[in-house]
Amino acid sequence: MTPKLIISVLLVSYSCFVAAQTECPIKNGVKESCVDIFKCDSMATRQQNPTTEDTAILRQAHCGWNGSTQKVCCPSPSCRTPDGSVGICKAVTSCPHLLRMISEPLLDSTRQRLQSLRCEGPDASSVCCSTPKPPTTRNKCVSTAFPPDPSTECCGKDGSSNRITNGETTAIDQYPWLAAIEYTKNETISLHCGGALISGRYVVTAAHCVVGEILNIGIPVNVRLGEYDTSKSGPDCVEVEGGGTDCTDGEVIVPIETTIPHPEYKPLTLLRRHDIALIRLDRVVEYTAFIRPICLPSIDFTEAPLDQVDLFTAGWGASATQRMSNVKLAVTLPYVSYQNCEAPYKRIVRRLQLWDGQICAGGVNGKDTCNRDSGGPLQRANGKLMELVGVVSFGHIHCGTENFAGVYSKVYKYLPWIFQHIVE
Repeated sequence: MTPKLIISVLLVSYSCFVAAQTECPIKNGVKESCVDIFKCDSMATRQQNPTTEDTAILRQAHCGWNGSTQKVCCPSPSCRTPDGSVGICKAVTSCPHLLRMISEPLLDSTRQRLQSLRCEGPDASSVCCSTPKPPTTRNKCVSTAFPPDPSTECCGKDGSSNRITNGETTAIDQYPWLAAIEYTKNETISLHCGGALISGRYVVTAAHCVVGEILNIGIPVNVRLGEYDTSKSGPDCVEVEGGGTDCTDGEVIVPIETTIPHPEYKPLTLLRRHDIALIRLDRVVEYTAFIRPICLPSIDFTEAPLDQVDLFTAGWGASATQRMSNVKLAVTLPYVSYQNCEAPYKRIVRRLQLWDGQICAGGVNGKDTCNRDSGGPLQRANGKLMELVGVVSFGHIHCGTENFAGVYSKVYKYLPWIFQHIVE
């Protein structure tokens, strides 16, 4: 194992300081790091309009200079891992159980795990290091605010074996992570966007579903989970093979506590970059056969050699026969490369330029996401689990136009941002 490998895992570069360093103390079992003061928030804030107490603390924390910049002993900040464990943000080389994971060649699952643990610490390779948890009982899925670890199989699974659908109604228990966002205006409730449940308290959707022009139509107030047929309330039932019916428990309507659009999303631009948002529910919802989270992506599959990759999307958007669908629909779409996706759009909007925060799927006549599907999930099967690889962002004004693939925000690109904003 080499330092070069560790650096490549975290996609960062180390800074080398020429100035001499003094030893920093060990507190709570973790040695403080000697860093430039602007890299230590707790000390940098004390430098602004310092009180007598601040000056004394800064003097005590002083450990050298980097040119004209003061260096201070910086406490390693506490952090949380994606599964909710409390840890210390420190260099990966100081976290033994994570260091043991790193080997050559590096597994995709290991790379994704380390990326998900990145944190803003005193070292360029900082990760959230916590005490490893014992294995979770496979059949016990506890709902929390934090996305489940896919190894527990508490995400990405539904009760249906009928995955391949093409603009047709889904099985009643298929895609149980699908969410419908309720908007209110003049005391009227309407549905305009979708989303995907990723934990007991968070839904991923598009930024344009919570900020910008959508607010002229209504304010997002609730998320509807466990829904199948939006035309009526209460349990939905369908006939099953062999006779009888299968029924849902009825929709669960959960108020929205807050919406968190990506800070770099710009509603007035045509590029739709960073078109992703989190919705925090006002409570943790319990998992059922009809309400269950989807797994977050384990790899960026677009970096692997691609012959043919089928992706899946679902929602209550337009179909071939109606402007909107009351029942949940699903469609299978082919992955489309950036080059093949961008070219047709550039003939319409010359300035349009896709980037690696976006992913394309579709371009098949009559198969597409459409009105009311915005914010909904683009999914990929990873074995028997479904992963959220994209969020519906934009497409051709006429849904399902041949050669015009739908454009989605690439969720893998935003994993660090997602984990950064998830709290209990």
